[in-house]
Amino acid sequence: MESAFRETCPPDLKVIETFGAGSDGPAGWPPHHARLLMTCQRLGIDPDLAAVDAIPTLRFDGPSRVRLTIDQTGQVAITSAPMAANPGSWIIAKAPVVLDATNPWRQVKTTHRAIYDDARAALPAGVDELIFINGNGHLAEGTITNVFVEVDGILRTPPVSDGALPGILRAKMIADNRAEAGYLTWDDLVQSPRIYVGNSLRGLIPARVI
Repeated sequence: MESAFRETCPPDLKVIETFGAGSDGPAGWPPHHARLLMTCQRLGIDPDLAAVDAIPTLRFDGPSRVRLTIDQTGQVAITSAPMAANPGSWIIAKAPVVLDATNPWRQVKTTHRAIYDDARAALPAGVDELIFINGNGHLAEGTITNVFVEVDGILRTPPVSDGALPGILRAKMIADNRAEAGYLTWDDLVQSPRIYVGNSLRGLIPARVI
């Protein structure tokens, strides 16, 4: 395990990947697979590779949300549920707590995410997502999404150095030249003509601020 994680690693820690799947199997599995293995390597976890390699064979009767976890012994667990229809848009607001962009746990997707879970559990009425601001006053990410804001005609998404999880959708948007990484402020978001939040499970969701 990298030293940056060792002293703050909870005993019940699990690595997480969440993705969509259906009768054709998991959607966009390769980047999830790569991030999963990278996270395990950084945390010193030796995953059950036979179980991981079997993921592409999964089949479901209809669109499903699949949650894969790997505990510190390498054991793989999979749960699934029917995928709800994508929302037409989301209402977003500013998270009430400041996110520490220097915390190394922001760079990996694990169950060590109380700041997000607590914020999501306390969503104000009528709000679908909260956007975190870091100590420098820059946008970081949402509780379960990356954020994309149009600035001067270009979609911009916060860099990992500002506290953004290296999301699968985010990486694809950048690779496809549909977005670029760059710092954003709350004023940028409020003044933007187009705002989206999204993840690989749901894609881009148009958003507006309250």
